[in-house]
Amino acid sequence: MYAHERSLVEQLADKPFALIGVNSDADRDEIRDIVKDKNLSWRSFWNGPQGTRGPISRQWEVSGWPTLYLIDADGVIRHGGQDLRRNLDQRIEELLAEIGHDVQLEHDN
Repeated sequence: MYAHERSLVEQLADKPFALIGVNSDADRDEIRDIVKDKNLSWRSFWNGPQGTRGPISRQWEVSGWPTLYLIDADGVIRHGGQDLRRNLDQRIEELLAEIGHDVQLEHDN
């Protein structure tokens, strides 16, 4: 999903949008290499050496990867789960429209 995430960050650079990641790989040094190699510019948190069973995924009750959450400016989870991947762009467009930012995201298909 890195290419799509990078596209979202670029397209929404001037909008009230932030992408935050949680990485479940157990090897922190390997993660650093991936971040550098894939040119990931957004904040990403490490889930700890337990990987998918780390503290962040336990607290958020994540049972499958990737799991996405779309959170509004008030901190309310508006959409979430593994199914969000299918309509993420549409949900982002809808949420931004609610606060007066009409956006048409370009899709790489």
